[in-house]
Amino acid sequence: MPAQPPDTAQSPDTARSPAPAQSPTTARSPAAPAVEASPAVPPHPALHGRPFRLAFPPVSGMLRPRLVLTAVLVAAGAFLLFCWGLTLGDYPVSFTDVVRALGGAGDPGTVVVVQDLRLPRALTGLLVGIAFGVSGAVFQTMTRNPLASPDMIGLTEGAGTAVVAAVVLGWTGGLGLSTLGLLGALTTALLVYALAWKGGTTGYRIILVGIGVSWICTSATDFLVARGSRFQAQEAIGWLVGNLNGRTWDQVDSLALAMAVLLPVTLAMGRWMRTLQLGDDVAAGLGTPVQPVRLALLLAGVGLVAFGTAAAGPVAFVALACPQIAQRLAGTASPPPIVSGLTGALVVLGSDLLAREAIPGTELPVGIVTGALGAPVLLWLLIRANRAGSGG
Repeated sequence: MPAQPPDTAQSPDTARSPAPAQSPTTARSPAAPAVEASPAVPPHPALHGRPFRLAFPPVSGMLRPRLVLTAVLVAAGAFLLFCWGLTLGDYPVSFTDVVRALGGAGDPGTVVVVQDLRLPRALTGLLVGIAFGVSGAVFQTMTRNPLASPDMIGLTEGAGTAVVAAVVLGWTGGLGLSTLGLLGALTTALLVYALAWKGGTTGYRIILVGIGVSWICTSATDFLVARGSRFQAQEAIGWLVGNLNGRTWDQVDSLALAMAVLLPVTLAMGRWMRTLQLGDDVAAGLGTPVQPVRLALLLAGVGLVAFGTAAAGPVAFVALACPQIAQRLAGTASPPPIVSGLTGALVVLGSDLLAREAIPGTELPVGIVTGALGAPVLLWLLIRANRAGSGG
C-alpha cells in the first residue's frame, strides 16, 4: 500500500492557537513609558473652602472665603448707598456730616434732619431689602426652583388685596393698612399651603398652587380698584407699587422687631434647608423632618415678606432677583441667605436713589424702579430654565 504524504495543513486548533503571552517586562518597551493622566487643577487656595470646628460653642462647618468676601463687599456697598441717601433732600448735607450725625455728633440741626426726618426712610429701605432677599432665598432653596419667590406664589398679591379691600370697602376694623397687609399675606400663605397639601407638600405643588392663588388675588384687586372712587384708587395704587415715601419710626420699629425674631430662626434652619435641596427622600434619610421643616421655613419666609410688605408695600422683584444675583456673586450651589439679604438691601437702596433722582422734582415709588430692573432678570431666568429643559 503506497505511503501517503504527510499532511502539512494545520488543524483549526493549531491554526488558532494564541501566541505566547509576553511577560510584563518584555511587553513594555523602555523607549515608550506609560503616560499618566495629569491631575485636575485645584481651585485657588485663597477661595477654597476650609473646614473648621469650635470647642465652644460646639459648632463646625465650612469656611468659604469667597462667600465672606462677597458679603463684606456687598455690605460696604449697601452702607455707602445708605449714607448717600441721607445726603439728599431740600436741606443738603455732606457725606461726612451724615456719618457724624449718625453718631449724634456735629451740628444739632443736621442731627435732627438726619436722625428724625431722613433716617426712618433709609432704615425702612435697608430692612425691607434684607427681609425680601432672605425670604426669596428661603423659598428658592426650599422649592429647588429659582423662579419661586413671594412675588410669584401670591403672597404680596394677597397683601395687596387685603389693603385695597380695606381702602375701597372700608373694612379696616380699626387696623392700619400695614397690619392689614400683614394679615393678607399670612392668610394667603396658609391658603396656598392648605391647597398644596396631599399627604404632604412639595415645592412643585406650592409653586403651582401659588401661581393660581396669585392670579385670583390680582383679579380681585383689579376689580376693587375699578369699583372704588378716584381718590380711593390713588391711595390703593400708591401702596401697591411699593413706596418708601413718608416712612416713620413706627414702620421701622415693627419691622426691626419682627426681623430680630425671624432672622435668627431662619438662619438656624440653614442646615435642614440645604438638605431639602437633595430631595425629600434623601433629606428624610439624613434625619431631616421634611414636612415640619418645610412648614417652619414657609412661615418664617412668609413672616419676613409680610412684615416687609406691611412697612413699604410689595416692592417688586427684589425677592426674585436678589437671591440669584447673590448666588452667582458668591459662587454657591444655592442662594446664600445672608448675602441674599445684603444684596436685597443694596438693590432697594440703590433703586430708591434712582427713584428720587431720575426725574428732577419728582420722587417715583421705589417699586417702579425695582420692577424695571427685575423684569430682565425674570426673562433671563426663564430663558436659562428653557435651555436646561426645565422651563416647559
